[in-house]
Amino acid sequence: MQNNLILASSSIYRRELLTRLQIPFSCISPDVDETQLEGELPQETALRLAKDKAIKIGATHTDALIIGCDQVATLDNIQLGKPLNHDNATKQLRIMRGREVIFHSALCLYNAKTKSMQATVVPYIVQFRNLTDAQIESYLLKEQPYHCAGSAKSEGLGIAIIEKMTGEDPNALIGLPLIALINMLNHEGVSVI
Repeated sequence: MQNNLILASSSIYRRELLTRLQIPFSCISPDVDETQLEGELPQETALRLAKDKAIKIGATHTDALIIGCDQVATLDNIQLGKPLNHDNATKQLRIMRGREVIFHSALCLYNAKTKSMQATVVPYIVQFRNLTDAQIESYLLKEQPYHCAGSAKSEGLGIAIIEKMTGEDPNALIGLPLIALINMLNHEGVSVI
């Protein structure tokens, strides 16, 4: 590969997903403010943050291809962030039970050398089971998904609290839409296979 490939993320889940493509890359945490702007739609927040993360890393790695990602979960167009603790996760799952949540996974591939950028948002819809309080508590104690948008990790025990999932790329739910990324890499002349 001619360009260095950098994943602008500290997420172990995104790192694991990108490893599936069997191409060399490095990870750098971009450390950007993830606050939603006033009047900004959730999918706009995710897209802006994915771009900001890529551009920030590109400022110091001027010959690299940078992958920026962000994910925002929404219920009735209200943003559900990372709960960060047990109490917040309990509250989130209680309002989500029996409901449909949209996970907006934003992806940006930024060529720092040419300043070209490709970006998209890949939605993934999750129908949660109508869980009891005891089931929510059991799940949270076992999984502890406190750093996941919407308090759920489908790649782990979280699959037990999900009734149905709908979308173009199941990797988008984990936070890195690989199908879209492969298309973007191909556009930059980087072939995965």
